[in-house]
Amino acid sequence: MRREFKLPDVGEGLTEAEIVRWHVKPGDEVKVNQIVVEIETAKSIVELPIPWDGVVAGLMADEGTTVEVGIPIIAVDTGDTGSGADGGNDRAEALADDMVPKPPAEGAVEPGAHGSPAPKEERQAVLVGYGVKTGATKRRPRRQPPGAATPVANPDRVGVDGPAAPVPAAGPRAPAKPPVRKLAKDLGVDLASLTGTGPEGSITREDVHAAARADAPQAAPQPRREREERVPIKGVRKMTAQAMLASAFTAPHVTEFLQVDVTRTMEAVRCLRDLPEFAEVRVSPLLLVAKAVITAAGRHPMINSSWDEAAQEIVVKHYVNLGIAAATPRGLVVPNVKGADTMPLPELAAELGRLTETARAGRTQPAEMSGGTITITNVGVFGVDAGTPILNPGEAAILAFGQVRDMPWVVDGELAVRKVTTLALSFDHRIVDGELGSLFLRDVGAMLEDPLRMLAWS
Repeated sequence: MRREFKLPDVGEGLTEAEIVRWHVKPGDEVKVNQIVVEIETAKSIVELPIPWDGVVAGLMADEGTTVEVGIPIIAVDTGDTGSGADGGNDRAEALADDMVPKPPAEGAVEPGAHGSPAPKEERQAVLVGYGVKTGATKRRPRRQPPGAATPVANPDRVGVDGPAAPVPAAGPRAPAKPPVRKLAKDLGVDLASLTGTGPEGSITREDVHAAARADAPQAAPQPRREREERVPIKGVRKMTAQAMLASAFTAPHVTEFLQVDVTRTMEAVRCLRDLPEFAEVRVSPLLLVAKAVITAAGRHPMINSSWDEAAQEIVVKHYVNLGIAAATPRGLVVPNVKGADTMPLPELAAELGRLTETARAGRTQPAEMSGGTITITNVGVFGVDAGTPILNPGEAAILAFGQVRDMPWVVDGELAVRKVTTLALSFDHRIVDGELGSLFLRDVGAMLEDPLRMLAWS
């Protein structure tokens, strides 16, 4: 029986997706739950499993094409009987809900032309051009002076190893001064092959340089670079642009800045790295920034809220789903740590690391980017001090964490070199006024100046 697998809605009301890469081709056998295709939704790259055993009868969408949800994308001959071609798609949608990120299969093949994968074969080195043939390089033949004897074989070698190499008869040396001869030797030019242009036919330095230039390989012409390039706006980048545009023109943004001495935070990070509880996770200053934001949100709940325009209500969240903005080749994504306020520090560190690695690999799932309540963007990793971040849609605040660098700072009336960073807090001025924004930012800064405050205020 031939079944058609329709593109499922793997996100929250997504209407279309792009076919990024097929893992199978017509004639391949497939098993239940085998990954057959990668698609890019408006939020992430998603791998789709097939819900049947069978043989691929045909691929119904080429790589690079955008397909609407509900349109068949692959046909499979299952060899059984059923209620219809759509019978397996209910199970497919259930499988899509349970999908987890998986690394690409080892030995996966490159996509071929016309949307079909290339045959499975080992990768081989590909040379540009034809390369250099062994033994193809030859010097010019040595010119024999008039009346020179015909070369003969070395009589001492005849009958030992077979015919010996010809030995040219001695003749007059090409007329050239010692400095010219040294130049020719350095450049690999055979003086005997040259005709001199100097006095009485002597070979000059210019003659040697001209011969060297003639023997030099000609550089291959460089391809002409286009002055402009057009990049399609689609997938994650398209969704991000639409969300940021809506946020910028819906919520009135206000940004405040605060410079903070984080010397003690940096010392605390080094101490945490030595603890056995953190042996399997990456501890960075971002971990303590996250903990400070979570703690300050508990002290100022209105900062962790959203504006419900339809109901004309402010929704205050008494839980923290902490978003971490991550730049990826496909655009900006903001996965969030669900229930971050309930996690002990080692668990929070592990979850931050997992979400970051998943985002960089392009495997963030739509569910991981929904339901955020407040966000941190770490611009310091790009060597930037501060910025004015745009709110993640549906949230009231976002904190930008700048680079940590050595700066002169006054400590107890004395000038000292300290570790300093800049915090920038953008907030929705419909919900958060200047006083609340300042109090929240001040509390985050105070906890980074003295991490012990996190214990006192948690």
